[in-house]
Amino acid sequence: MIPSETNQYMGLIQLLLFFQWKWIGIISPDDDKGEKFVQAVLPMLSQYAIYSQAVACLKWLLYFYGSLESPTQLTIGKVWFMTAQWDFSSETFHRYFDIHVFHGSLSLASRSKEVLGFTEFLRSLHPIWSKEDGFIKIFWEQAFNCLFSNSHEGKESINSCTGEENLESLPGTLFEMTMTSQSYSIYNAVHAIVHALHKMFLSSTQIKSYLLSGLGPPKLLHWQLHHFLRTISFNNSAGDTISFDENRELVAGFDVINWITFPNKSFLRMKVGYLDTQALSGHQLSIYEEAITWHSSFNQILPVALCNEKCHPGYRRKKKEGEPFCCYNCVPCPDGKISDQKDMNNCFQCPEDQFPHENKNQCIVKRLHFLSFLHPLGISLTFLALFFVLLTILILGVFIKNQNTPIVKANNRDLTYCLLISLLLCFLCSLLFIGQPQIVTCYLRQITFGIIFTVAVSCILAKTITVVLAFMATKPGSRIRKWIGRRLTIIILFNCSFIQSCICGVWLCTAPPFPEVDMYSLRGEIIVQCNEGSLGMFYYVLGYLGFLAIVSFTVAFLARKLPDTFNEAKFITFSMLVFCSVWLSFIPTYQSTNGEYMVAVEIFSILASGAGLLSCIFFPKCYIIILKPELNIKEQLIKRNI
Repeated sequence: MIPSETNQYMGLIQLLLFFQWKWIGIISPDDDKGEKFVQAVLPMLSQYAIYSQAVACLKWLLYFYGSLESPTQLTIGKVWFMTAQWDFSSETFHRYFDIHVFHGSLSLASRSKEVLGFTEFLRSLHPIWSKEDGFIKIFWEQAFNCLFSNSHEGKESINSCTGEENLESLPGTLFEMTMTSQSYSIYNAVHAIVHALHKMFLSSTQIKSYLLSGLGPPKLLHWQLHHFLRTISFNNSAGDTISFDENRELVAGFDVINWITFPNKSFLRMKVGYLDTQALSGHQLSIYEEAITWHSSFNQILPVALCNEKCHPGYRRKKKEGEPFCCYNCVPCPDGKISDQKDMNNCFQCPEDQFPHENKNQCIVKRLHFLSFLHPLGISLTFLALFFVLLTILILGVFIKNQNTPIVKANNRDLTYCLLISLLLCFLCSLLFIGQPQIVTCYLRQITFGIIFTVAVSCILAKTITVVLAFMATKPGSRIRKWIGRRLTIIILFNCSFIQSCICGVWLCTAPPFPEVDMYSLRGEIIVQCNEGSLGMFYYVLGYLGFLAIVSFTVAFLARKLPDTFNEAKFITFSMLVFCSVWLSFIPTYQSTNGEYMVAVEIFSILASGAGLLSCIFFPKCYIIILKPELNIKEQLIKRNI
């Protein structure tokens, strides 16, 4: 009773897989069994090679014609791997073979367990067997090289068998006192026949009638027992369940045996693993590698059976033309691809959010690329924005504290406060551009920037128009005087801001901004940025803002020579010149950058244009208010006007 040969061959392949042996030889006897073995194994190896990236490769195929009678020709220093049919426990092997050749070899053997009382049974064996078992006498004479007195009459014997020879003194190659796989198979076979006969007896009325009548058991044919053998299932005394599958083969696994030989020609079978054919795929083979003793030529290092060295990660296999399929060259992975395991057939691309290591052996997670508050550039722009915020608050405080002085009154206090507050908000809105883009920040930052800056420029336009109208109203009979006042500034501010708000509203309704990621522009980084939704609408916002700035610049330029009492037009002219210059240079720079630098360009433009308005319009007034208070009196203004 032995398990399925197909399962045994698959076990061989799994062991080759486990040890990663790809360069092997097959030795087979020149008979029907050997030919059957080769014909069964070679296609399985080839099939496994095709579907599992070259599991095994045959370097040579050796046939030993007849029996193995030339042990000196066996190669020493190789790993011998034997099937379950091989066994060292035979007289021929013991007398004619050097078993040290097979030191460190591996083999598969039918699963076996120790049977209680088996060793005691062997110790009780005696050549003068009460049951007249002739085999024992024959074995005794061959094992101890002696003859019994009643054997081979007429021949002289140097040694006579006494019957007191000790079986335990025999080397393991001749006799083993433990339950081997062969003994275990015979033990199970006898029990299987007994159970089958018992089952047949219980199911056959004819046999019962013969036995009950005292006639003895009837003559049975072999085929009558087959049905009962196929269907038996019992537990033996070792606790194993014995049964057969649909192919009439024993349902059992295999032990992986490591053969260890000794100078006295004795040997040790060491179980170093097992093959469970009933387990799930991938969990059938278990090996205790640390328990394996290899041939002394390997110095306890795992033997290598490869056509060539394995390809390291970062390389792929390329088949050598005209060589066996397990022989290959190792070529580097192409740019943009990696291999993260040894002996890979193909390189592969990293996922979108990862990029290849420079050694092409692993994928590295890409870094998010955006203008962070912790980035040096982000920190610098944040401090700059907060500085201008603080400066604007100080200037606003100075103007509020000196709101009743002539220079503050002469330049329209309400518009001045509105302009300072809008500039304050402009500096603050630049902070919306720093940090990882989110849906809310993408939605608000361009809209907030556009509307707030429109209010600021509208304040400047209203100031300029007010100066011009105020001068024109001084002429006798002028009807313009009725337009001067708070109502005019409110109309200008509301109308200019309303138009920009409508543009932004259309933008948000048709193609609002949203966060997006760019995986490919920068190596090793994912650009997280705000997609403007509609670049055209963004330029409409900038265009309208530029239109207001040009109108303000034109009016201020024309009014620059009006009397000083009313005139701040020359400061507005300079401020609008700075404003227009900044945003004209912004457009080409913005289009030629991406990522955090594109955001930094817009933040810098916001801060630079806001700082230009703040410095050109308010620094001269602060200079007079703080450092030259003697000039901030009504008489001085009248004197300057004269």
